[in-house]
Amino acid sequence: MTGASTGMGASAARELARQGFHVLAGVRRDRDADAIRSTGVVPVILDITRPEHVAALAARVDADPRPLHALVNNAGIQVNGPVEALPMDEWRRTFEVNLFGHVAVTQALLPALLRGKGRVINISSVGGKAAMPTYGAYAGTKFALEAVSDSLRREVSPLGVQVVVVEPGGVRTEMATRGIATANDLAARMTPEQDERYGGLVKAINSLMDSGTSSGVTADAAAKVIAKAVTTRKPRTRYTIGLDAALLTRLTRILSDRMLDRVIAATVRRHHPKAVTPA
Repeated sequence: MTGASTGMGASAARELARQGFHVLAGVRRDRDADAIRSTGVVPVILDITRPEHVAALAARVDADPRPLHALVNNAGIQVNGPVEALPMDEWRRTFEVNLFGHVAVTQALLPALLRGKGRVINISSVGGKAAMPTYGAYAGTKFALEAVSDSLRREVSPLGVQVVVVEPGGVRTEMATRGIATANDLAARMTPEQDERYGGLVKAINSLMDSGTSSGVTADAAAKVIAKAVTTRKPRTRYTIGLDAALLTRLTRILSDRMLDRVIAATVRRHHPKAVTPA
């Protein structure tokens, strides 16, 4: 499992270990390894954007006589900013972590998964179905991960490997808090003209993100859905986490683009900063 340092990843690693699995938990720092290490959970230093880390993981899996039952691609970062104002290096960084890193790990471990008739679990997002304002980069990676998952499923299903997508909505983890801090940092770099155009929108989205996170499901509840995707004999191709994800993914199937635009705009509008009336 990648991205097991905190949040859903850490909870899912512990839940799978509780169910009897031997879990290789990918973390980026030694202190995260110390925190996650427990019975059935073995931490592995893994930055999925570093080829040498991915190669070392594949070698470790190949040397283990136990079959590889599942790869859970959970690592991710949240970077929010208006399309016009988000620096290109942030676009590239987001895609490197949220998409290309997952593809690299999947490529490296597919031989083992094919041998063991295992499965790939890709942790996407409700953002892989509907792109909120300022979510262009993040949602772009998740839309792409959904497409890659569909293509991969159609390639390897005949070979005995299942591919499952998990789409969380609001989950009470540190990721949203870090995302808000990153959004504020990036907003501070906007030009005065960009700030005039998008400053209020960024504040509204941060407020909406904070609200959605605080009312979301717990990481432990999300972990149970991930574990279900790993263990169910005949899993669905997609699972949502949380009522918000279930509702929004359904709306994307039944509403026109323009109608969905209105629904999202109305939701964001409720979080816009209130205008200050001069004394």
